[in-house]
Amino acid sequence: MHYPSARSYNQFKRFCKTLALEDDPALIEAYKKVHAPGAIWPEITRGMKEVGILDMEIYIVGTRLFMIMDTTPDFDHDGAMAALAGKPRQSEWEAYVSRFQRTSPNATAEEKWQPIERIYKMSE
Repeated sequence: MHYPSARSYNQFKRFCKTLALEDDPALIEAYKKVHAPGAIWPEITRGMKEVGILDMEIYIVGTRLFMIMDTTPDFDHDGAMAALAGKPRQSEWEAYVSRFQRTSPNATAEEKWQPIERIYKMSE
């Protein structure tokens, strides 16, 4: 059987990041609820789209979160993260979710979510 080739990744940039949650099952369940469909504050999603984030997924295993962030092809990560930090309610959101995370309540999203280095890609 022959499968079609992987979709073209030159139409967007992809960033993968990780973050640690507090080791507390109740907090982890609460964090999941905060990120359930329709639960994230609309200003947060709107702000991400305004800086060029096209899509985002967050996965969890134990206390470790893994984020996949797809952006516009011309996305400037550092500039976009700085712009995002200044968006309405963004610092309030970061302080709100920090209670679940192993981080400071004053940390920005960029300070919390650590980039992961890709070491393998099947098509290369």
